[in-house]
Amino acid sequence: MNNEWWQKGTVYQIYPRSFNDTNGDGIGDIRGIIEKLDYLAKLGIDLLWLTPMYVSPQRDNGYDIADYYAMDPQYGTMADFDELLEKAHARDLKIMMDMVVNHTSYQHRWFQEALKGKDNPYRDYYIWKDPAADGGPPNNWLSKFSGSAWELDTASGQYYLHLYEVGMPDLNWENPKLQEEIYQMMAWWGEKGIDGFRLDVINNISKNPDFPNDSLATAQDDGRKFYVDGPHVHEYLHQMNRRVFDKYHHVTVGEMSSTTPEECIKYTNPERQELSMAFNFHHMKVDYPDGKKWASAKYKLTDLKRVMAEWQLKMAEGGGWNALFWTNHDQPRALARFADDQAYREKSAKLLAIILFGLQGTTYIYQGEEIAMTDANFTDISQYDDAESRNAYKQMLTDGISEADALQILREKSRENSRIPMQWNDEKHHGFTDGEPWLAPIHEDNWTVEKALADPDSIFYTYQRLIALRRDRDIFANGDFKLLDAKSEIIYDYERQWNGETVIVVGNFSAEEVAWELPARHHDKTLQILESNYPREDITTNLVLQPYEALMIHLS
Repeated sequence: MNNEWWQKGTVYQIYPRSFNDTNGDGIGDIRGIIEKLDYLAKLGIDLLWLTPMYVSPQRDNGYDIADYYAMDPQYGTMADFDELLEKAHARDLKIMMDMVVNHTSYQHRWFQEALKGKDNPYRDYYIWKDPAADGGPPNNWLSKFSGSAWELDTASGQYYLHLYEVGMPDLNWENPKLQEEIYQMMAWWGEKGIDGFRLDVINNISKNPDFPNDSLATAQDDGRKFYVDGPHVHEYLHQMNRRVFDKYHHVTVGEMSSTTPEECIKYTNPERQELSMAFNFHHMKVDYPDGKKWASAKYKLTDLKRVMAEWQLKMAEGGGWNALFWTNHDQPRALARFADDQAYREKSAKLLAIILFGLQGTTYIYQGEEIAMTDANFTDISQYDDAESRNAYKQMLTDGISEADALQILREKSRENSRIPMQWNDEKHHGFTDGEPWLAPIHEDNWTVEKALADPDSIFYTYQRLIALRRDRDIFANGDFKLLDAKSEIIYDYERQWNGETVIVVGNFSAEEVAWELPARHHDKTLQILESNYPREDITTNLVLQPYEALMIHLS
């Protein structure tokens, strides 16, 4: 089987605001990324995903775009970006831009024109509705940022839709003129030479034209059934592919909110010509009791394995392609969430890496994962910059949750956890900035890039080897997947098979020693350790796994 390069490659996500600041203003910048290109090349990744750096009022850290064609001055200039693109390509590093086309900022020129009146030609670029019979919002859909998804424009007496923050009005994809503007803009970036797009909440761009009320019966009922994977979304993405992605040979990944494997197969099966791969978040919700994010809960390993196995099997069967990740800018760090970021921090970081990198899909590393960075652990609401977290905190207090409990829930669930600045060295602010960081890490932590690079046994080099393994061995892209022990709450083990080869990955998700046996059908095979997080000279069919031990074993 001939694989696309990105099926065997690894993506590194950069959150520019928190990556590396070169001008002392406390905010990471484009020149900071340029400065670290050699470091990223040493890690061995193929593609850099950059979260938005466009002109923006930063109500949602850049996902509220006010100008698709310009860099926000806090990050640098377009000349800086052009230099980044050139120098990345010189190191065989590709660049994937984060693109938001479900909504814009309220400061975008289109929306400012739309506010001028119902007859303005840009009015129909957004979704406007008259009030309900009682004068309230047109329907009961809820914003992801709490409260109604509708905001009244008093000048016109109509409401506009904002599925996210109130300053982020949703675009009207029913309008062909809007579609054309978006395709032209994306082609402009294609001409500039970028290598692909990560598409924010892309499966929300087509809404049910009747805009019906939701039952609101469960935490999942907030209107999403009427805009997730909507009636024309595949048509729009096929057109986007035809007009832009195929023309510029772009690699694309769609952020898929609340979707199903069946839909993601449609989005990513190459015969349909839509997207290269898809993020799903079902494994990120295994610690959501009854689907509720803002609640304190521990996950069960059986749930995590079940969800991940379902996506492995169904996507492979349908010809789709997964994007594999543990952490991103919208999630707390997996190290604390799924393993032990205290007593077994390094072992846990390597365990998660080994488990993820044995699966089928394109692997993603979020900045800091390669040095085992941990959560922010903020102790006061004033330390949170994130609008979603602040809104959730207010809502929790309104719902009768105590301040202490609400803060604990934020420490477990807030996406701010993954946004504290990158830890480069032991200098002030871990070398991130000479100024005051926009978001300050409160906990003292001595895990840094400088130390990781100096330690041949660090998590950095585990990732480096895993990246190379996936590139060199076709089994990771092509092999069949089989979950071995679905019932254990301690052991996560699975098998990959292809072309006479077998790879078994096993991890102990506990602080206890545990016995594990290779499946009997493989007892006559020759065993080779491809990767591990404890020193083992050799391997037998019966093992005692150490706390948080993980092994990737090749059988022939």
